[in-house]
Amino acid sequence: MTAPPRFIGSEIYRGSSYGPLHPLRVPRVSTVMDLSRALGWLPRAQYLTSPRAKPASLAAWHDPTYLAVLQRAEREGRVTDAERARHGLGTASNPIYPEVYRRPATAAGGSIMAAGLLKDGGVIYNPGGGTHHGLPDRANGFCYLNDPCLAILAFRRLGLRRIAYVDIDAHHCDGVAHGFADDPDVLILSTHEERRWPFTGAIDERGAGNMWNLPLPRAAHDGDMAAVRDGLILPVVQRFRPEALILQCGADAVSEDPLSRLAMSNNAHWSVVAALCALTPRLLVLGGGGYNPWSVGRLWTGVWATLRGIDIPARLPVAAQSVLRALEFNGNRLGRNPPEHWFTTLRDPPRDGPVSDAVRDRLGVLSDRMRVWA
Repeated sequence: MTAPPRFIGSEIYRGSSYGPLHPLRVPRVSTVMDLSRALGWLPRAQYLTSPRAKPASLAAWHDPTYLAVLQRAEREGRVTDAERARHGLGTASNPIYPEVYRRPATAAGGSIMAAGLLKDGGVIYNPGGGTHHGLPDRANGFCYLNDPCLAILAFRRLGLRRIAYVDIDAHHCDGVAHGFADDPDVLILSTHEERRWPFTGAIDERGAGNMWNLPLPRAAHDGDMAAVRDGLILPVVQRFRPEALILQCGADAVSEDPLSRLAMSNNAHWSVVAALCALTPRLLVLGGGGYNPWSVGRLWTGVWATLRGIDIPARLPVAAQSVLRALEFNGNRLGRNPPEHWFTTLRDPPRDGPVSDAVRDRLGVLSDRMRVWA
């Protein structure tokens, strides 16, 4: 991969919120854009404005009736009781907010566009993407559309057959599994916290044979993830030999995130990103979960640095610190007295430790399966 990586963003993410009490009330993609620019890491030549996917493009995977209801919900600011029950819209998890169609359609448009731009190879980063819970006709888990599924289909339209999807979010990718678990030409590999919503992704779920799940125990740390990276993620992807790889890099597996009980530092994510770069001619990296504005902004900005091969400074310049100091996390105890290093650094202190017995045992189960994997 010799072409410079490209970054897909949009101003729609700035100020758009699911509501004052929702976990996605915090700024995320706009923070990554602002931090990257403050650091001089996002020149105009590498930045692309995400298009908004049209309903016809979204209908490659989503039900047209559902898309029409979603568009009408944005126009009218409400849904009927029947639509709420049928499509999961207007709930506490999936509220109706002013950009309820335009925002997810922009994330989806970015991932669809990225697949087309990767026809001849390269790396593209779309941190607004990664909405891996969305179902064809139903909003699910904060996700109204499913841009990873749409990206897989877009790669297919290019004539690519073997697509790998790797997901290191704290929550299992139930929407992607719904779409492609039974497709033998799509590899789905997910690490996620055990006994965490959506309560899918058991280690013995195999689909057509190319689905690999490793539930992580509570407090899994950098040492556990390094073992998973080297013992599962890399050998499975290498053996699959994908023509394109999608990495969902949800930022909710770090210890500061309020919606998981994992204990990784952002170094764990960056190490997976760096290791996968060499294993495919086409790499699309997406965002996903992440509900602490400082941890997600710092982690995803570090992903961009990793993709560009930039050394992360030990201390941020004043302009970058100003971006982080301007963030707020109202309504959460983590926002009351944030530690100083959340303002002055990107890199967390490593959270290493011995590999847990649970991770070691589960890697053993999957290693046995790898030996007979066709």
